[in-house]
Parts: sequence; C-alpha cells; structure tokens
Amino acid sequence: MGNADLRDLASIRDVPFAELEGSVVAVDAHNWLYRYLTTTVKWTSDEKYTTADGVEVANLIGVVQGLPKFFEHDLIPVMVFDGAVTDLKADEVAERREKREAAEERRAAAEERGDAVEAARLEARTQRLTDAIHETTRELLERLDVPIVEAPAEGEAQCAHMAASGTVDHAGSEDYDTLLFGAPTTLRQLTSKGDPELMDLAATLADLGLDRQGLVDVAMLCGTDFNDGIRGIGPKTAVTAVTEHGDLWGVLEARDAEIPDAEAIRELFMNPPAEDVAVDTDVNPDVEAAREYVVDEWGVAADEVERGFERIAESQVQAGLDRWT
Repeated sequence: MGNADLRDLASIRDVPFAELEGSVVAVDAHNWLYRYLTTTVKWTSDEKYTTADGVEVANLIGVVQGLPKFFEHDLIPVMVFDGAVTDLKADEVAERREKREAAEERRAAAEERGDAVEAARLEARTQRLTDAIHETTRELLERLDVPIVEAPAEGEAQCAHMAASGTVDHAGSEDYDTLLFGAPTTLRQLTSKGDPELMDLAATLADLGLDRQGLVDVAMLCGTDFNDGIRGIGPKTAVTAVTEHGDLWGVLEARDAEIPDAEAIRELFMNPPAEDVAVDTDVNPDVEAAREYVVDEWGVAADEVERGFERIAESQVQAGLDRWT
C-alpha cells in the first residue's frame, strides 16, 4: 500500500537488533535505494558523486552509507529488484513521472532565484533510478557479496513470497504492500537510527478479525498503488464496512460504488507474480574491491564513503572474532 493508511491498522512493534541477529532479510531494493539516493542528493554536493562526463552516481554513496548497519547487526540483506511494471500500475508510474517533472521545473526556478536550499530539496524529489544507477548498484553489491534477486514484477511481492516460503526470515520495506502480499513479518526502518520496526501479518489479522483477503479488500477501499480508494472511506471505516458487508463486493454494492479492475487488483495482491529462488547467505564482502570500484572507477569522493567501508570491514573482523568465542 503506497500510502500510510495501513499503518493505522497494522500490528507494528519495535524490535531490538539482538532479536534479529543471524536473520536473512529480503529487502525491497528499489524502495531502500531510492530512500538513500534522495537523501544523498539532498545533503551532498553533486561534485562528490558526478563523473567527469556528467554521470550522477549518488547511489554509490547511499549504498555504502546504508549497508553497514546490516553487517554490524549480523543481518544478511538479500536485495530484491523490481521486474516488469504491471499494467495495473501504469497510471501510478505516469503520475509519479508527472510529479517528478513538475518538481524539476520548480527546482530550475529556485536555482534561477538563488534559493539553494529549496533547489536541493526539489533536486532530491526529482531523482529516478537511471540505467547507470541500476548497473552500478548491482556491480557494487556484487563486490560486497550481497545476494541479488531479480523479481518477475513487484519487488515487494517477491520479498513477501520469499518470507512466506521460508527462503528468508523477514521481508524488509518501508512500504506496507508486503503485508498485503502475504509476508508473515516485515522489518521497517532497518537502517535508520534506533531499532527497527516489525510488522506482523498474523497479529494484524487477529486484531482486526479479518483474513488476508479481507485485509486486501480494506486496502482497496482506502486506495492502493493500483487503484483509487472510495471517497469517504478511511482505514477504520473500511474494516467496519468489510466486516458488516462480508467483502469488497458487498461494500461496493451497499455504497453504489465501483473500483475499476477490482477483480484483477484483488488477484494481484493474493497471487502476485513471484518465483522460488535459491539464496547463498555465506556473505564475504570484498571491501577493497568495492572501494576501488566506487572511488577509483567512478570517481566518488573518498571522504563520502570511507567511513562506510571502514564500518563494513570492522563488522567482518568482529564477526570472525565472534565465531571463535
């Protein structure tokens, strides 16, 4: 669920990293990477991550700054990248493109009037995952020995499938779609300050008195990445309505409302495109190769990534010591 409505309903608790040590997490890579990309662009001079021929690789700084917390807490990230965009999401993608283009126009205006702060804020909002970002992110992750999975469609759906099938211990995403796609547990805020949050599907369903299909119906009434919601229905009203009328169809009939492609959207959440995959979790980062790739090959400022590489190296030393104690 792209919006935050589901947070009002989901069972979420803070979980100490000590409880998660040794876990394998299927991370929604686009979601995670975009967060670090926009943060880097907002707070870092573009000279630090722009090559001599003008290619921007702020993602490399973001990856190096974001990954250490996984390794420091003995977590194995499996980065799951989106595949093909489903036709049902085409409108959402187009809307995001329009918003990005509007932000680009406002950024240009801010630069003309000399408002550097506003220009930086809007620059962050115009970011997209370019071919160069996709390529360099994967090549850096390979040098750090981080497993990569290419999803057939939605990355969140693949993460949820891997968690539900036991391939990994948890899904990892800042969005809430993993809950709707059936991930038993989702970790949020994994690389933020403090402990992460754990979102529990079974506890959510028990609290609401719904099955997963009912939860999907609630989400669709509120609005998802694939459909607009029904006017006047928020998350709590949606739960009451689904409980009272039995399912999505009963609510729509009672309100004389319609959701285009409702059957297909419902099916997409309940049975999304996802694949069984094998994941090698014996991760041994080659920090020196990664540093050479980022700094020497791509010309990223060393001072922006050195501490991140140091933290990754230190975590591997500590892990080795732990195995001998």
